[in-house]
Amino acid sequence: MLSIHDPNWATEFIALKAVLAETLGSLALDIVHVGSTAIPDLLAKPILDIDVVMRAYSEFPAIIGALQTLGYEHAGDQGIHEREAFRAKGIAPDVPRAAGWMPHHLYVCPVQGRELQRHVRFRDVLRQHEGLRREYEVIKQSIAARAGGDRRHYAEIKERECREFVERVLQLPEQPAA
Repeated sequence: MLSIHDPNWATEFIALKAVLAETLGSLALDIVHVGSTAIPDLLAKPILDIDVVMRAYSEFPAIIGALQTLGYEHAGDQGIHEREAFRAKGIAPDVPRAAGWMPHHLYVCPVQGRELQRHVRFRDVLRQHEGLRREYEVIKQSIAARAGGDRRHYAEIKERECREFVERVLQLPEQPAA
């Protein structure tokens, strides 16, 4: 379930970002690689997490329409305010690629949205702190062992058991850019 970090994950993200950016045009302020696959030297499920950043919800209907042309369907906010989830109807994006597309979760978030800020901040802090990466890996490995290969069960346990760790990471003071 968890894999050693693969530098090709960044390449996969760049390929998906290019297709999304071409389709969304100015509707996307940014397209950001978040989640564990965006953190070098961290064990992760080989599934990209991608946040499309929008200016405002007034543009959201147009974003839904554009993403539908790529084979995505809006799956609602799944209980997380200001984080709209999309799932592939088949293999999205519906644009040919010789190697196929890497599995991914696609979200659309407003630029000032709390969840976007949390995703980026968590990623950035873990990129900077090896000790926190190792601590997070230990937690994730324990959860993976108990989930027995069931990704849904893994996600349920992780949601409960990582909450305190995530909040602690998010409360750390900003580090100056290197």
